[in-house]
Amino acid sequence: MTKSAVASSDAAQANHDLAQQLRDSRLKNGLRHFIGGEWVDGQAGKTFDTHSPVDNTFLAKVAEGDASDIDRAAGAAHEAFQTWREVSGAERRKILHRVADLIEKRSQEIAVLESTDTGQAIRFMKSAAARGAENFRFYADRAPAAQDGQSLPAPGFINYSIRQPIGPVGVITPWNTPFMLSTWKIAPALAAGCTVVHKPAEWSPVSATLLAEIMDEAGLPKGVHNLVHGFGESAGKSLTEHPLIKAIAFVGETTTGSHIMRQGADTLKRVHFELGGKNPVVVFDDADLDKALDAVVFMIYSLNGERCTSSSRVLIQDGIYDEFTRKIAERAANIRVGDPLDPATEIGPLVHPRHFEKVMSYFDKAKEEGATIAEGGVRVGESGNFVRPTLFTGARNDMQIAQEEIFGPVLTAIPFKDEADALALANDVKYGLAGYLWTNDVTRAHRFAHGLEAGMIWVNSENVRWLPTPFGGVKNSGIGRDGGDYSFEFYMETKNIAISLGTHKTARLGVGQAPAVGKKEAGE
Repeated sequence: MTKSAVASSDAAQANHDLAQQLRDSRLKNGLRHFIGGEWVDGQAGKTFDTHSPVDNTFLAKVAEGDASDIDRAAGAAHEAFQTWREVSGAERRKILHRVADLIEKRSQEIAVLESTDTGQAIRFMKSAAARGAENFRFYADRAPAAQDGQSLPAPGFINYSIRQPIGPVGVITPWNTPFMLSTWKIAPALAAGCTVVHKPAEWSPVSATLLAEIMDEAGLPKGVHNLVHGFGESAGKSLTEHPLIKAIAFVGETTTGSHIMRQGADTLKRVHFELGGKNPVVVFDDADLDKALDAVVFMIYSLNGERCTSSSRVLIQDGIYDEFTRKIAERAANIRVGDPLDPATEIGPLVHPRHFEKVMSYFDKAKEEGATIAEGGVRVGESGNFVRPTLFTGARNDMQIAQEEIFGPVLTAIPFKDEADALALANDVKYGLAGYLWTNDVTRAHRFAHGLEAGMIWVNSENVRWLPTPFGGVKNSGIGRDGGDYSFEFYMETKNIAISLGTHKTARLGVGQAPAVGKKEAGE
């Protein structure tokens, strides 16, 4: 065994030892709600089980929230908002920086719990924990200026705008990289002065408990952050319909987003949706093909392919299609699938048996539609939710494998003739979250990016996030933008205040002689 293999084995064992300690200390007694600064059971006393995706064995009991728990949490958030909204931005900054400090201090614990709960490889969950701390620091530093507006002078008036927190908000987060995505939503809400009711995904509820614990330890006042576990059709629905909740921030599947919009209609909820994607990566024959290959492989096979911005369609110019897909297949065949707590692992198990079956179903669909499985297309092992990284070739854009979000380590390769053909193929889906373009023609890069129907586009790069930039999609991929001040536009109301300089004239009514009113003729 090589030194690197020994080191990987030792690290894996250390991670397993920590995972067992955390199971015994944190998960043994189950996961509870956090409402009004207190850890509580569900009022109905119901629980559900969460399982390890490695072998689908029992992991923990989780409190199952319902309408009564959501009502209690919303009430706590409403009460806390009356004081949290008045806390200075400077004080909020201090608290949020303390949250970031604690996330960094407990990053290994977070990473191990996240890998245990979701099946994501530990190598990626370490960076996810770091990104969670970065999210809190970024918005901590923006908290003092969150209420700043603009000076808008006009003839005879001084207009100025301010921003004020919208109120208690609901945050509903997904099961893929749940810790990082929770911080991505919760940090700007708190920086803006909002209070939060958080409903995490039932398939990966563990790290939400840890985040609540960290924020409490950092000194967040009681009721400012509340956590209610449960299912979408009960706890989630109650949250989206509750009259005290002023907005819903949701990350997840497009159909669920439609349900949330309908459920929030009666109370005129503001909504922010980050939804599904079938993102294209377009490779022209003049691109740096070695770098493009690295990016294509990384953006579909990292994080188990379970991410909204994954480039799950690769559009390749026909002259290089055969050679480029051959290289993708070689790389996919070499990817290490296995124990998510082993640092050498590149792909772990999919999060849940139901999702595993969904991903597996596309292998038969590909064959039925006439595509070729150039690599993968099979499960790995006899237990757990492991899937070989998969490449479909000989595909057309009208196939289900090219149109539907598979959300796994599955890539569909489609050839194109020229720029016009590539753009038509790239846009011919209902989604529009992200797009990736590889070419050394700078004019074409700009022209193609302008024509691509997507909220975010990277040219000659994989997804590299820069927090001040807007994050979000078009079409069925979402509503609104996160990132920088774009998040404050969602979590805050903009108010205009107009001050007269006393120079304008107001129209006067009712100051003249009242007109005579005609008298009625006798007998009328």
